[in-house]
Amino acid sequence: MRAKRGFKRRRRVKKWLKLAKGNFGRRKNVWKAAKETVLKGLSYQFTDRKLKKRDYRRLWIQRINAAVRPHGISYSKFIAGLKAKNVEVDRKVLADLAINDPSAIEQFVQLAKQ
Repeated sequence: MRAKRGFKRRRRVKKWLKLAKGNFGRRKNVWKAAKETVLKGLSYQFTDRKLKKRDYRRLWIQRINAAVRPHGISYSKFIAGLKAKNVEVDRKVLADLAINDPSAIEQFVQLAKQ
């Protein structure tokens, strides 16, 4: 009697179909289409985890730039001034201060201008 893979194949197929849940049409219930969809989705997931970090950094830089411009200094000069004074505050915190505490940003700008 020959073995036709039986439950092992079913288990392997079900793994991919479970990951493809929520897709449209054949992509959710045909093994080959589901597997291709899931693989593509996993590659997007990996890439977008990296892009998310990049996007947030760009957003923080825009917010800081918008906050320091009224004080007569550009973003690049502001960051260079903080580095020269050995102030180690990351852009995430600076962007948060720019929104919630403009007076703190003003103090940082004075420090950077010196």
